[in-house]
Amino acid sequence: MKAKKPHSERPKLTNEQVSEKLLSRHIQPTAQRIALCRYLLCEADHPTAEEVKNWADKNFPKLSLATVYNTLKILVGGGIIREFKFPHSDRVVYDCNTEQHFHFVDEASGEIFDLGEEQLKVIPQLGKKFQIHGVEVILTGRKV
Repeated sequence: MKAKKPHSERPKLTNEQVSEKLLSRHIQPTAQRIALCRYLLCEADHPTAEEVKNWADKNFPKLSLATVYNTLKILVGGGIIREFKFPHSDRVVYDCNTEQHFHFVDEASGEIFDLGEEQLKVIPQLGKKFQIHGVEVILTGRKV
């Protein structure tokens, strides 16, 4: 698995493609959901709900913060995006990379980078007493 591509290199999905993706997850493709989903999948990079709302204010006027939060919850529930709470902050961020991956947080800028599994090896040695359902690793430091 490779780390998520920067938004400039991600495919630009059409409204129809986003609608199909939503329908495949049993999510009704409303205009608001399509717009927010396109932003999250094609342009955003670990945004907070407030950053999504700021984007919506510029690109989809009159969308309430409650609608943004509800849509994010629906997209997370449908497995289209993931929600992360990082220990360096009390903010929640949203990630369009739903594959297993890790994160690096630049302490200087706060920027979050996806790391592919090939970039970091994690080998749990917990024995049979533990059933692992997922691994989340956050590296912090400075990008040079």
